[in-house]
Amino acid sequence: MSPWQRGFLALLMAFSLLASGCATKIRSEVTSFNQWPTDVVGRRFTFVHKGDEGKSLERQSYENLVRSELRKLGLAEQSTEASSQLSVRVDYRIDGRDVRVIETVLVDPWYGTPWYGPGFYNPYWGWPGYGPPYSSPMWPSMPVAREQSRRYSLFQRELRIQITDKATETTLFEVTVKSEGAQGNLASVMPYLVQAAFKDFPGTQGVPRVIEMKFNQ
Repeated sequence: MSPWQRGFLALLMAFSLLASGCATKIRSEVTSFNQWPTDVVGRRFTFVHKGDEGKSLERQSYENLVRSELRKLGLAEQSTEASSQLSVRVDYRIDGRDVRVIETVLVDPWYGTPWYGPGFYNPYWGWPGYGPPYSSPMWPSMPVAREQSRRYSLFQRELRIQITDKATETTLFEVTVKSEGAQGNLASVMPYLVQAAFKDFPGTQGVPRVIEMKFNQ
């Protein structure tokens, strides 16, 4: 292997180590609207469901995350909906799509397809784009740019939370969190979406915010 090739491989290894050391982040776009009262501390809330939604263990897990954030705001959960003052509705979804990317990469031409040069009595062989004397393996080769196709799955995750005053049927707070990434397990991402929903509560009125959090896999 030539000195140039050894240096090229060392550079690739360095980039690989750098990439592996970078922490994965969950990036979310958060948009909220509110008319949050100042005397909300101590009010009682219950989660509302449609049909048999309340029996879903997945939903219960996500509502537990929201419940923890609501308690930090000074709200108290009520076991029966009839005596609660606030109703909390949680909606979520995840959609996936396949993505195809064509990118330009540098490859070592020595691993490409050789070609044969002209000459009847003294033919020579070489690699694409090189003639003598650079056709010999003793000479270092230059990287060649080639197009490479790559496919992967991308997932769109969304969380929506709405808090309503039951007496007046007034919506006090609603937030939508949208996140996109390669992680297709909604349960592993949901804690970060819930945290993003309540970050800097109640948030800036109608202004989208981008929130990034380190993802602990």
